[in-house]
Amino acid sequence: MDAMATIEQFWDRPDAVVVLGSAVVALFLVVSRPVWRVSRNVVTIAHEGGHALFALLSGRRLSGITLHSDTSGVTVSRGRTTGFGMVLTGFAGYVAPSLLGLGGAVLVAAEQIRPLLWVSTALLVAMLVMIRNVFGVISVVVTGGIVFAVSWFATQPVQDAFGYLVCWFLLLGGVRPVWELQRKRVRGRAPSSDADQLARLTGVPGTVWVLVFGAVALACLYFGGLLLVDM
Repeated sequence: MDAMATIEQFWDRPDAVVVLGSAVVALFLVVSRPVWRVSRNVVTIAHEGGHALFALLSGRRLSGITLHSDTSGVTVSRGRTTGFGMVLTGFAGYVAPSLLGLGGAVLVAAEQIRPLLWVSTALLVAMLVMIRNVFGVISVVVTGGIVFAVSWFATQPVQDAFGYLVCWFLLLGGVRPVWELQRKRVRGRAPSSDADQLARLTGVPGTVWVLVFGAVALACLYFGGLLLVDM
């Protein structure tokens, strides 16, 4: 199938406007600096949630999660300070939003948008138990409340549009923090970043880890985007 036929097939879909419109809105949420200062909190929740989940999966003991108003966050876990579990925990943060976006795109492509919203709500509730500061609680409660309200009260077309928006936002929003991280590293403003901690753990330069973060984010954006536009 040539490119023009593929584009025509996309526009023949009844939800083509929803798919494209949600992508445009998500892109605005990511590229607009004033809006990004607020919307980035959602990415931070996903980032710290990734650290927390993989800390548990690797056998570490989760102590708590703190989310700050400057969109930074800290996840504290107990266990060995070296080894594969620590590396996996450190690696998970920057790739978590993109992987969640890809997983969401799989559910959306399977027309399972309501389960996507329910799973998202459940994950946020589980994360809320480990939040250790007031701003973090407010951020997670507001985010979870919005997702739950859409899943419970909204009509199916609204749920569909919201599901696409969430996926596009996570896929696009997973890319920008990686670029921001490297900018901070170049300026010497992130000596304890995930990439630099991984460098100390593995001996692999921090810049290589940033490139890996970026490669995962871009791969998820590409494959997730294909699923969402069904091409």
